[in-house]
Amino acid sequence: MIIYNPKDWLHAVFSFHRSETIKKLYPFLFFMAIYSWAIAFFEIEYLKLSEQSWLRNIPSMHSLLGFVLSILLVFRTNTAYDRWWEGRKLWGQLTNTSRNLALRIESLLPINDKVNRSFYKKSIPLFANTLRDHLQSSRTRFMLDEKDHPAFAQLDDSKHGPNQVAAMLFKRTNILYKEGIISGDQFILLNNELLAFADICGACERIKNTPIPFTYTSFIKKFISVYVLTLPYGFVFSLGYFVVPAVVFAFYVLTSLEMIAEEIEDPFGSDLNDLPLSKMANNIHKHVGELIH
Repeated sequence: MIIYNPKDWLHAVFSFHRSETIKKLYPFLFFMAIYSWAIAFFEIEYLKLSEQSWLRNIPSMHSLLGFVLSILLVFRTNTAYDRWWEGRKLWGQLTNTSRNLALRIESLLPINDKVNRSFYKKSIPLFANTLRDHLQSSRTRFMLDEKDHPAFAQLDDSKHGPNQVAAMLFKRTNILYKEGIISGDQFILLNNELLAFADICGACERIKNTPIPFTYTSFIKKFISVYVLTLPYGFVFSLGYFVVPAVVFAFYVLTSLEMIAEEIEDPFGSDLNDLPLSKMANNIHKHVGELIH
C-alpha cells in the first residue's frame, strides 16, 4: 500500500507509480488520439458538413448520457472502496483478536509452562500468515519447529490453511481445559477469541471470492466505450482539431475510474494500492512475541 501525505499536492500531481493508470492506458490513449484525429480530418476536410448537419445534435445526447454515466461510475467506485475498507477493518480485527488472545494466554498459563507458551507464541501469528497466503492464492507453508511442537507436522499445505491452524489452536486450548490448567470460565473466554479467527477468515473469503457481478461491470465498460467513441462526431463542429486532446482526456478520466475500482475491489492482492498483508502479519508476530514471554 502506498503511504503518502494527503496534503502534499505537488507530490500527488507529479508523481507516477508503476500502477498509475496512464501507463496502463498509454496504447489505448494513442489509439483514441489517432481515431479522433481521423474523424475530425474526414469531417472537416472531406465532408465539409454544414452547420445544419444532424451530427451537430450528438453533443446533446452526450450531455444526457454523461449524467447517467457519472452516477454509474460513482456507484462503482464507492462499492469497490467499501470492499477495500471492509478488508482493512477485518485485518484490524484480526490484529486485535491476536493481541487479546496473547494477553489472555500470558495471564492464564503458569509462568513455568514453557511448552504451551511457546506453542501459542508461534501458532497465533501463524494464523495471520496462513490467512494472508490463502487470500493471495499461494501455497501455505508452515515454517515452524516441528521438534518442539509435533502438532505442526500434521499440517497439510494442500488443505485450507487457516482452518487447520484454528483447529490446532482450539484442540490445544481444549487439552488445557481437560488437564485442569485453565478453568471452564477461562476456556469460554479463550473460545470466544478462537471463534473470531474463523469469522474473520470467512468474511475475508466473502470479499475475495465474490466479485462485482459481471453484467454490471461489462455494461459500464460498453457504456464508456460507446460514449467516448462517439464524442468526435459531434464535438468536431465546436472544437475542430482540438477535439483530439478533449476526447483523449475524457477517455483517460472515465477508464481510469473503472480501472481504479477494479484494483481496489480486491484488497488482498499484490498491487501497490492493496492492503499490506505481509506488514500486518509481521506486526502481529511482533506484538504476540512481546506479550507472551
